[in-house]
Amino acid sequence: MAIYTKRGDRGTTTLYGEKRRRSKSNERISAYGTVDELNSQLGLASSLLSPRTRRLKVPIRGIQQDLFEIAAELATPPPRKPAVAIKSDRARKLEKLIDDLEGRLPVLANFIFPGGSSAGAAMHVARSICRRAERVIVKLAKKEKVRAEILVYLNRLSDTLFMLAREINHLDKKPEEKWRGDR
Repeated sequence: MAIYTKRGDRGTTTLYGEKRRRSKSNERISAYGTVDELNSQLGLASSLLSPRTRRLKVPIRGIQQDLFEIAAELATPPPRKPAVAIKSDRARKLEKLIDDLEGRLPVLANFIFPGGSSAGAAMHVARSICRRAERVIVKLAKKEKVRAEILVYLNRLSDTLFMLAREINHLDKKPEEKWRGDR
């Protein structure tokens, strides 16, 4: 079976369980597409981890699993029930990870420039994609039903990715460059 169907060649696609075609610029399609982009960026960041930071692959893979669930839920328009859905305890697990990372890292008193090691910089890109995904989904939620658990999770996730970027750079001994507004 070929991976291409040619059905989307004119800029339309279908959502799970629907027969009618929607524009690929549709807000629901943009929402799960942005979540997919975030998941891919996390895969890139994970592939760049050094031997010192490899242990972070486990929480990153868990986040990727959660993102697959969120994308599947977003790809299933109401009133259909998605095959999988993000559970409310996932945001609490992110909070625990944030707390663990905060306990190991120096206190932050300034904004820092995104960067550091390749993996740390890639994680900062993931953080900004996460914020975009959240904005796209908030826009969707103004028109269609989106479960609150998705928004809560993505809000926690951007903080988690920031802390993971800091942890990666800390373990790779890459100093944080502080932004100073007074130049």
